[in-house]
Amino acid sequence: QVQLVESGGGLVQAGESLRLSCTTSASIFSTYRMGWYRQAPGKQRDLVATFGNGDITNYSDAVKGRFTISRDDTKSAVYLQMNNLKPEDTAVYYCHARRPHAPDYWGQGTQVTVSS
Repeated sequence: QVQLVESGGGLVQAGESLRLSCTTSASIFSTYRMGWYRQAPGKQRDLVATFGNGDITNYSDAVKGRFTISRDDTKSAVYLQMNNLKPEDTAVYYCHARRPHAPDYWGQGTQVTVSS
């Protein structure tokens, strides 16, 4: 069973930072493209940041310049560094793995709450 395990969420004040982590198996990490999505209450799940071909990274306009996705291949881990957090960043953040012609995988989610 594929597992994506997230950690690092919490409650912070506006302007502060958090780093989310996601670990998975080496086989998944090496063959799937990893990324982060988020879902705020009453809203759809939206892309936050992903790795594309090679090490190309993609960000939503809402987080560009504030969030950074990175990876550690030795740990089969992907990270999301979130700086200058805003109340509108409050959401459940999900780690995501995808590849063509195969099911997507999702983590269980980690709550990020930003107070004003």
